[in-house]
Amino acid sequence: MTDIFLEGGRTLIGTELVETSLAVSGPGIAEVGASRGRARLAIDARNLLVLPGIVDLHGDAFERQMMPRAGVDFPIDVALADSDRQAISNGITTVFHATTCSWEPGLRSATNARGLMEAIERQRPQFAADTRFHLRHETYNLDAEAEIGQWLSEGRVDLFAFNDHMDGVVADISNPRKRNRMVERTGLSSENFDKLVADVVARAAEVPASVSRLAATARGAEVRMLSHDDATPAMRREFRELGATIAEFPINEETARAAASHGDAIVYGAPNVVRGGSHTGWTRASDMIAKGLCSVLASDYYYPAQLLAAFRLAADGVLPLTKSWDLVSAGPARATGLTDRGEIAQGRRADILLVDDSVPLRPRIIAVISGGKLVHLTDATRLLSAAAAPREAVAAA
Repeated sequence: MTDIFLEGGRTLIGTELVETSLAVSGPGIAEVGASRGRARLAIDARNLLVLPGIVDLHGDAFERQMMPRAGVDFPIDVALADSDRQAISNGITTVFHATTCSWEPGLRSATNARGLMEAIERQRPQFAADTRFHLRHETYNLDAEAEIGQWLSEGRVDLFAFNDHMDGVVADISNPRKRNRMVERTGLSSENFDKLVADVVARAAEVPASVSRLAATARGAEVRMLSHDDATPAMRREFRELGATIAEFPINEETARAAASHGDAIVYGAPNVVRGGSHTGWTRASDMIAKGLCSVLASDYYYPAQLLAAFRLAADGVLPLTKSWDLVSAGPARATGLTDRGEIAQGRRADILLVDDSVPLRPRIIAVISGGKLVHLTDATRLLSAAAAPREAVAAA
């Protein structure tokens, strides 16, 4: 692995931006405040921000590469390779592919979740981003319980979320636009979709016991758990008692405050910040952040959103960049137990971004280092000649 030297740059060290140089050796950061030494690869980072790589604990934009149009499928390996390039080019160096395992057939079926998990395992060495499997279990998918329990026990699941969208499905059946979208996604006829929903709802009484069994399995396997769209403090408490200490998209301030009061990680979607509100009409993420009720921003359905959101929060005066960046890097690293990343410090994993912030609200990724490898570069003039003397020596001459 080639050693890398980053010359200059406004580097995020702790909670401050410091003009300094970095040395990367192997997969880690070797030294802060370094001289070039014998590094064969050097990059001019002057006038750029040098930031720790983004950690995305919930991103499902890869679904669009798998099915760019309803009923139009592409191979999983092709979709994942394309998604990896998209994630890296937007500064995401650690990505948890949020894969829904639902009672629905089609894109979000258990069969598709299995295929995604296996493809991620197969392709992981080829990815530029550190790629992990976030399983989003629809709690009414009772027939998948045994298989999911096995995946958890075998250590194949990196994050495990409990989802329950059944009330929304039942409500949306009477909305022609939403109904058509659901039916198209499953590939079923309208009549068969209605029958499937009725059959699934009929087993509602079995759901709580299934959730408890899977939570126990996840605890035993030391897999971190999330609960999705918590609607009340009581719901958040129930999931916390099961071991789910990450509250993902709590839908109101009362529930978010209940989560915060117990030290739970609280996740909102970065697109919510970028767009100025939720596309569902629920909680406004920037308001929650201003009140200290959000510790993580996830890409959700749009890979560029985390980078843009951090700068939007700074421009809007909600948080300075030195703190808003925590929401997309150190915050999600803490929540997922990845103690080796999320900050620039000696001995940490070398996940580093070089960002041009000269245009307000439009940060531009110049280079990405992931696990000590230069995996993305948009400006080759930033490369310094291997034979060049240090700039100080040249200036003195």
